[in-house]
Amino acid sequence: MCELLGMSANTPTDLCFSFTGLTQRGGKTGPHSDGWGVAFYDGRGVRLFHDPQPSATSPVARLVQDYPIKSEIAICHIRQANVGAVTLANTHPFVRELWGRYWVFAHNGQVHSFQPCSGLFEPVGSTDSEALFCDLLNELQANLMRDVPISELTAFLEQKARSYAEQGVFNCLLSNGEWLFTYCATKLASITRRAPFGAAQLKDTEMIVDFRAVTTPNDVVSLIATEPLTSDETWDVYQPGEWRLWQRGEVVARS
Repeated sequence: MCELLGMSANTPTDLCFSFTGLTQRGGKTGPHSDGWGVAFYDGRGVRLFHDPQPSATSPVARLVQDYPIKSEIAICHIRQANVGAVTLANTHPFVRELWGRYWVFAHNGQVHSFQPCSGLFEPVGSTDSEALFCDLLNELQANLMRDVPISELTAFLEQKARSYAEQGVFNCLLSNGEWLFTYCATKLASITRRAPFGAAQLKDTEMIVDFRAVTTPNDVVSLIATEPLTSDETWDVYQPGEWRLWQRGEVVARS
C-alpha cells in the first residue's frame, strides 16, 4: 500500500528532514515507486508538487528535499498503485476548493469499486482515493453549513471515515489549512517535538538533524506517518479506528 506523512506546527517549519526519509521508501528502501506528492499550506494558498516517478529518484523530489519551504500544515504521499494507472492524475494528495478554502486529502488503503455520491465534486483520475475524497466533499456540502462548529465538523468526518473503513481500508490525512484531521483504520503513528529539542536519525538514510540548531524554545512540531521515520525516537502509535484533530502542533480533539 501507500505511505502518508503529515505535519502540524505552531510556526512555519520546513519538512526537508522527514520528507527526505519518506522519499527513500519510494523505490529505494520501500516499494512505493508509483508516484508521490506533497502539499504545503501558505496562509490560504497551497504549494503543490506531484510526480508519477519514484520519489527516491525524482528530480522534483530532490528539489523539495533541498528547498526549505516553511509551512504550518503539510501533507505528503508516496504511492504503491493498486487501483488506477501510474499517471500524474492519480498521484496524491488531491486538492479541491470548498467554502472558500483549499482542502487537501491523501489516502492509504483500498476501497474497491467505490462510487462517489453525485454532486459538484467529481474525480479526475481513476483511483478509489480521489473518489472517496469527492464523495466526502459532496456529503459535507450537502449536509453541513459553511461555518459549522469544529466539533460538529469532526463528528461528521469521523462518521464518514468509519463508514469508508467498513468498506475497505481507510487511513487518511485531510486539511483545509486551519487544522489537520487524521484517521487510522490500520496504521498511523505520530511524534511531537518540543523543547528541550535533541537530535534524530532517519531510518531510511544516513541523515541526522540536531533540532536545537534549527528551532526556538517555543516551537511545537508534530508529524504523523504510516510508519515511524526515525530510529532513535519514540513514536505514538494510533489504535485502529482512532482519529485525531491537530492544530498548531497539538491534538485538540480525538476519539
